Order: sequence, then C-alpha cells, then structure tokens
Amino acid sequence: MGSGVAGSHVIGLDIGSSAVRAAELEFGSGARAGKSAPGLVRVGEVPLPVGAVRDGEVVQPETVSQAIRQLWSRGKFESKDVVLGVGNQRVLVRELDLPWMPPAQLKASLPFQVSEMLPMSADEALLDFYPSGEVDTPQGRMLRGMLVAAQRDTVISNVLAVEAAGLKPVMVDLNGFALLRALGRGELAQATAAFVDVGATITTVVVATAGVPRLVRSLPSGGQHVTNAVASALNVSLPEAEGLKREVGVGFAVPADRQSAAEAVGTVVRTLVEGIRNTFVYYQSNNPGSTIDIVVLTGGGAHLPGLGQYLSSATRLPATLGNPIATLRPGKSARDLPLGQESLLALSVGLAYGVAA
Repeated sequence: MGSGVAGSHVIGLDIGSSAVRAAELEFGSGARAGKSAPGLVRVGEVPLPVGAVRDGEVVQPETVSQAIRQLWSRGKFESKDVVLGVGNQRVLVRELDLPWMPPAQLKASLPFQVSEMLPMSADEALLDFYPSGEVDTPQGRMLRGMLVAAQRDTVISNVLAVEAAGLKPVMVDLNGFALLRALGRGELAQATAAFVDVGATITTVVVATAGVPRLVRSLPSGGQHVTNAVASALNVSLPEAEGLKREVGVGFAVPADRQSAAEAVGTVVRTLVEGIRNTFVYYQSNNPGSTIDIVVLTGGGAHLPGLGQYLSSATRLPATLGNPIATLRPGKSARDLPLGQESLLALSVGLAYGVAA
C-alpha cells in the first residue's frame, strides 16, 4: 500500500503477537529481473510479552518500540527503512472485477467504486487493488483482482510504534501477499497451493493458483490460544503450559496424567483446523474444477507436533512445512538460524520481497 523504494537492500519487519522479526534481503540486478536469487543478509527476532500486540495491532507501543530497537542493535540492521505487514480480522480482502482504467486512476477511484462493500466508511479505510488479469465482459473491458481494505487505525498504531523506534516505514503490505511471495516459488509457483501461517493469535490462509492470490483469509486463532487453553485447564503458568503443549502435541496417544492437557490442545486445534478446512471448501465452491494441490505450513504454531498430519487427514491434502529461505542465497549472519525455524521468517522475508516485486 505504498510505492516501492530503490536501493538493493530491503528489510521486512513482521510485528507478531509473540515476537518482532526482521529479514534483510539484498537484490542484485539479476535478482530484480528474476534471473538470480536475492541474498538473505540478516535476520533477527526479539520476543514480545503476551498482550503487547493483540490481534495484529500494537496495544503497548512503548514495549513494542523497545523490542524493535533491541532487534536493530542486536541484528545490526543497517537501514532504517522497513516494509511493514498488516493482517487481521479487520482487513477485508476479496476478489473483484472493476472497469479497466490506468493504475493511478483506478487507485483514485477506489473509494467511490467500493464504498458499498466496506464494513467501514471509505475515509476510514486504506484501500488497495492488486490486479490479477483482464476479462472482456458485455459491460466492456474489466480488471480482475483482489481488493484490500484495512481499517486506518489498525495500521496507524503499528506505524507509530515503528516510527517511535526510529525507523521509517516505506510501505505497508498485506501479510497474506507477503506469505505468497515468500513461499510461492520453485515448484509451488505453478501449483494451486494453500499457504497457512499459524501465528500466535492469527492464522493467515492464502490460496493461490500459479502465483496469483485467489483467496486471503485471517482466522482469529493460533498457537497462543492452545497454550492458554492448557494453562487454564491445568491451572499452570504459561511457560509450563507451552512445554506441555509441545510434549503432548495433537493426535498422539498420551499417558493418563497428560490426558487433560491433550484434551485442551485438541479442542483448540480442532476449531482451528475446522476453520482452515472451511476456507478450503469455500475456495473450491467458488472455483469449481480447481483443486488445491498442497498445503504449506509456516509460523510458530505450525511447529506443534502432529499438526501437519492432523490438518492433512482433515483436509485430505498433503501438507508440508514451508521454507521461505530455501530459494535465497544465505549471507554470513543468516547462516546461524536454528534448524527448523526458517518457517518463522515467512512473513518478514515476504515483506522484504514486496518492494522488489
């Protein structure tokens, strides 16, 4: 939702519920043209206390700004320019056909063309339109694409926290699109793939065909909800609940003394998986004849033991863990990533890609 920036280094900043993460990509001339892979120069993560960010919105700006400052000094990021992500229940994304017009004109006309569809008034919304193709209709030439409408105040709180940390947001992008750019490469670039990022409190689902987003959805559930359920069922602290959650996982046989923990995990995961499955069903019913080939999981919540198998059997689709850095050239400081944690970088890597897109 803003213009691109020049310069070959771009930093994507992902403000999650459990951590702030950043990834710095370097685009050589070949990478911009798609001939060579961008380099992953630096990555970093600083945890956030529970409650600092709620449902994708910064609610404790000082805490978040402090974490971002720490991330910058620890990760040795050189630039202050960042691309920010936005994505929660209050961001509306839907497919739409609009009368064809030049991009600048289209953008200016959006508030008038879509005001009827918005759950908010057009002046409270930040609007964007991502064209995916053209169609000829009896009404004339139309542009098909995705309309994105974010509530201005949900974005502003995050922007202010970033500015208070001394950084400059050059662009705000939708997390769903970032996810697609980070992962929809290699073989997945041709497939119909469902990208599912299970965060702490928000799960982002994107279905794309040959790299074009067809459906973007945010579900209000994630790994933190599973931990909370275990904590309240067993009356234990959050760190203890987190450990128990990883120990029992989902879909495994557990000893009698772990039964109530397993039930608490199962209840929340079942609801989440049901939400993901319903999203797939909704996609199929709107796109008859198009079948989803594969589910690609990322995010901290995706590391819950058994989740991939459970989702796979519920949806009857193969599921795999996504690796957003597989197609990048690793820089020196990005080589010491803990194994298996690459999927946590999906949003920050995808946001950095956005400027070069």
